[in-house]
Amino acid sequence: MNKKPELLATAASLEEAAALLDAGADALLIGDDRFGMRLAGHFSLKDTEAVVAMAHARGCKIYAGLGGLMPNRLLDELPAYVKAIAELGVDGIEFGDPAVLMTVKKEAPGLNLHWNAEMTSTNYATANYWGSKGASRVVLARELNMEEMTEMMPLLEVEAQVQVHGMTNIYHSKRKLVESYMSHQGRPSDGGSLGKDRGLFLIESERQNEKFPIYEDENGTHIMSSNDICILEDLHVLMGAGVDSFKIEGLFKPIAYNVAVVKAYRHAIDLYIANPAAYAFRENWLNPIKHLQEPERELSFGFFYKEQVF
Repeated sequence: MNKKPELLATAASLEEAAALLDAGADALLIGDDRFGMRLAGHFSLKDTEAVVAMAHARGCKIYAGLGGLMPNRLLDELPAYVKAIAELGVDGIEFGDPAVLMTVKKEAPGLNLHWNAEMTSTNYATANYWGSKGASRVVLARELNMEEMTEMMPLLEVEAQVQVHGMTNIYHSKRKLVESYMSHQGRPSDGGSLGKDRGLFLIESERQNEKFPIYEDENGTHIMSSNDICILEDLHVLMGAGVDSFKIEGLFKPIAYNVAVVKAYRHAIDLYIANPAAYAFRENWLNPIKHLQEPERELSFGFFYKEQVF
């Protein structure tokens, strides 16, 4: 019998967390904006306690994102946060900075460690290196193609997680680029929000039909892709290769959209696991997603079928 992969989704609030778990998510990624990078929403310790109870009652898991770039000033606050979320029952954390790994080993050695180095997790040897340091999972770079991902699977000594749906980050800077640009134009933000709720986007002169969402938070400036990954059609290839966790990135999406996506992937996973030999993708599985998809954002295969040059 094939191993059933985990279906992981990002949650922006307790309301969305409940909806995604009801839709069939096996795990949720949440976090604190101080330590996470591009989280769907901020979860206080009180919210974290509530979402852990909600998930565990359903037999599901909660992971905390601590993938931010950690400055010296945050290292004093990190141990207390790690200890607190472990005591609340969080099942694991995503990290990129070794400072987080060392803090977890000291303050909460029972927490699972998922190494997420954004675009640098491109080979099995580096992933296994972090496995030797305590990581139990690697989040594969979104820039890898299907062949690179699947050929890596037999060589990994840790679990593998792949993003299968949603937008991706294409640029990040710790600098406040949006605020500086607006000030240069004589439009100071005056303390107003430049975050996800503002709805800002970039347009290139050569590609005026594509909009790239941009926002600014305490971690800096983030520019996101103009389309959304959707690998539902070829999800069976990843399942056949033995990928352990499929991530749905819900950033910038309404709850109804993310629920529709989770339901579609849940349906595909369950059918494949029940009978891999008889499994066949059906185009109409995409209809609920396409019905809610923003017209100016295409569903694409991302980098899954592109030759990569790093």
